[in-house]
Amino acid sequence: MHDRVNVVTDPRPPYLRIVADIQRRIAEGELRPGDPVPTTRAIVAEWGVAMATATKALTTLKQAGAIESAPRVGAVVAGQALPGRPAGGLDHDRIVRVAMEIADVDGLASLSMRTVASRLGVATMTLYRHIDTKADLAQHMADAAFAEIDLPTPPPGWRSHLRLAARLQWEAYHRHPWLARVVSLTRPVMLPGMMAYARWSIGALDGLALDPSTRLHIYSTMVNYVRGTAVNIESEVAAQRDTGMTSKQWVAARLPIEGRLAAQVTDLGVELDLESLFAFGLERMLDGLSTVIPARR
Repeated sequence: MHDRVNVVTDPRPPYLRIVADIQRRIAEGELRPGDPVPTTRAIVAEWGVAMATATKALTTLKQAGAIESAPRVGAVVAGQALPGRPAGGLDHDRIVRVAMEIADVDGLASLSMRTVASRLGVATMTLYRHIDTKADLAQHMADAAFAEIDLPTPPPGWRSHLRLAARLQWEAYHRHPWLARVVSLTRPVMLPGMMAYARWSIGALDGLALDPSTRLHIYSTMVNYVRGTAVNIESEVAAQRDTGMTSKQWVAARLPIEGRLAAQVTDLGVELDLESLFAFGLERMLDGLSTVIPARR
């Protein structure tokens, strides 16, 4: 049995791990030009990933020229496949991953082409062979963050599907506190990771007799709610690092000083944090969307 990429230590998203493994099989001659490559169902069974992840891996291989479609056969190893060709832009991916590591630890403000180049041990100008600008780098970082989301088979019902979509996005913002500042609704970037998440999420509205404009507005409302709440994550992470206290610990420490004023607003036993705020607001948002989504008959 072939050796797969270590899924525990490999930091790449699942679809790129699959890409790397199939590329290895081609490079080692296990798969030769014209040989069928694993189908999406075979990848799902072997790797334990969602169908969308398997599809994304095969699409990446096709875009890289490693595989091609053959009539009545399906996907096969390309006749001109280059054994050493890095599918999915692995050099580019390494730059993006290092940039994400820097931003995760030190914040987006600390990120520059120079700091990334220094971490990689290369000249700054070398990066510009792969990345046009820092803004371009940030967009690819955001796309990589969304590509990490392993999109499962959705639960039945639009509400459960959108709730899960919001939760998956919320978790991505916690993994990468800088991410909310990069995502834009008015100037969206069409990159694979973001588009895969968008297609999966909008699928919650399939079969509900909604026009395209309403479908897009519902999806954007959900994304904007999660993003709008998540912009607080980065500042909370920074505050916790600076004070050494969680938000609950900070509030408890301030109560002896400000408790009398706080009592004018609410019971002092009531707790409010980002998670409770997100969960409460998410359900109210879904309540609101139910007024424009027709009930199934």
